[in-house]
Order: sequence, then C-alpha cells, then structure tokens
Amino acid sequence: MKPSRRPSVLVIDDEPQICRLLRISLEAAGYTVYEATNGRFALVEAASRRPDVVLLDLGLPDMDGLQVLKQFREWSNVPIVVLTVRDGEDDKVAALEGGADDYLTKPFGTRELLARLKVALRHAETTPGAAVFKSAWLEVDLPSHVVKVNGNIVRLTGIEFALLRLFIRHAGKVLTHNQIMKEVWSPAHVGRIHYLHIYMTHLRQKIELTPSEPKLLITEPRVGYRLVVQ
Repeated sequence: MKPSRRPSVLVIDDEPQICRLLRISLEAAGYTVYEATNGRFALVEAASRRPDVVLLDLGLPDMDGLQVLKQFREWSNVPIVVLTVRDGEDDKVAALEGGADDYLTKPFGTRELLARLKVALRHAETTPGAAVFKSAWLEVDLPSHVVKVNGNIVRLTGIEFALLRLFIRHAGKVLTHNQIMKEVWSPAHVGRIHYLHIYMTHLRQKIELTPSEPKLLITEPRVGYRLVVQ
C-alpha cells in the first residue's frame, strides 16, 4: 500500500522559540513544516511550497499579519489558522472576517493547536458542491432541503435552513456574527445579534441531540459560531 502524503504546514512567525516548539510538535504529529519569519517571505514560500495549512502570527516585523492574510486571500483558499498574542475581540473578528479559518491565542496548548489544524484541514477537504452533507447524526440533502437527525426527517423554517446551509458551505470554519447576519438576512441587519441568537436556539433544538450541550453548532464566545465536521 502506498503511504499517505504527510500534510504540510507553513509557520509564519518571527519568534525563534515559538518556531522551534511548533516544528517539534508538528513534525511529531506527522506534518512537514516550512517556516517564514516575515510577511513578504511567507507569501513567496506559500506560492512555491503550496502548503496544506498556514499558521499565521499577526505581529510580524515587516507588515501586519492582517495585511498578509488579505494578500493570501487574493489568490489562495488555503486554510489559515491565526496564532497570536492578540486576544481582543476586535482582533479576532477582523482576522475571521478577513478570511482566517480559525484563531488561537498564545500561550496555547499543543493538543488544542493540533485539533484546530485537523479541523481546518477537514474544512478544506469538504466539497462545497456536494449534494448531501453528513456530520455525526446530521444528514442534509441540500437540493431537496431534506434534513435528517438519526435518520428521522426534521422540519426547518426558511431562515433555519438558510442558516444551516451557510454553516455547511463553511463547515469547520468560524463564522462571525456579522458574517452570518449579512449572508442570511442583509447588511442592514448587522449588529442585531439578538435575531441570530433566537434562530440559533431554534436550530439547535431541532438538530442537536442535547440542545443545551451542542456538539455540532459550537459557540465561539463573543465572536460567532462553527459547524463541526465529525
């Protein structure tokens, strides 16, 4: 049997200790690791190496990480996980709305980092055009609007289905409150987060086995929500 290819990760960080820790941890977990210590070299490395996933620090010596993220998204859909000391809500929202797939603050736990990378890679493997989406007990036939939980059909309202379809299109990725409001309602509704909370409660009651302890539609505190791929 032909051995599977090791996934590759581009680490963009200018702290030698962090780079050393990440290389040891990632290589032990089966990744091929590339490194870049500034934004301009990172963009060159990404274009030549074509990594499967990117770890991006926002505090780079030559340019802000958000600018690096913006330039990545002009030509690449590679999953990008932001890894930074910036832990403010505004920083997280700016990164996620700028195209990051996830956001993790330093100091970080290695197990959590590896788990986030796996989620980002699964998101990249999800086929947006697939007719049927499956995750754990949930099955959604998108063209026919049929939703099943443990094989039983559940009825969703138009807004509930629009929400679920949006999460499926971005399965595994954090969506901010404003991103969801723009897509499902309209730009005029941005900021009216109470609408979203109400409909998310209703949607969870229909597709989660235990709505008070959701396993599929996960809350990212003060930022947004994520649909888990299992």
